[in-house]
Amino acid sequence: MEITSTATAAVRAVLARRMDEPGALLPILHDVQDMLGHVPPDAVPEIAEALNLSRAEVHGVVTYYHHFRSEPAGRHVVRICRAEACQAMGADDLLAHARQRLGCAAHGTSKDGAFTLEPAFCLGLCASSPAMAIDDEPHARVTPEAFDALIHETQGLLEAKR
Repeated sequence: MEITSTATAAVRAVLARRMDEPGALLPILHDVQDMLGHVPPDAVPEIAEALNLSRAEVHGVVTYYHHFRSEPAGRHVVRICRAEACQAMGADDLLAHARQRLGCAAHGTSKDGAFTLEPAFCLGLCASSPAMAIDDEPHARVTPEAFDALIHETQGLLEAKR
């Protein structure tokens, strides 16, 4: 996927604003992802050159941190907490159910492009575990049945927008 002129302009604007900051790589990657929804692989060489880093160094940071994506996310992002409190209350089973229901692995996107499934490490709902979020809207005490209802509701919103 080749980077568009709009995305190139966004990356260059971020670089112009941040490249002289100490430790600029992570803030740059966060800004690019916030603007574009992902860090396009074709942007990596330009970021690397601006920061006098190798492409491998920039690519390594993008792929090391689960927060960053190299491809656009689905229309909705489902995050399931993987922190200890949620694991103790059934998050592993919830994640397995989510993978089966959405038909994709963690860090993957459903075939229809509707949902991206992401693990999260603490959504701040430890007392109400297991927790998840859909498009940053938190949900607590999520059972597989509640998950299905939330996904069904979100799919209905997708259909209504068409």
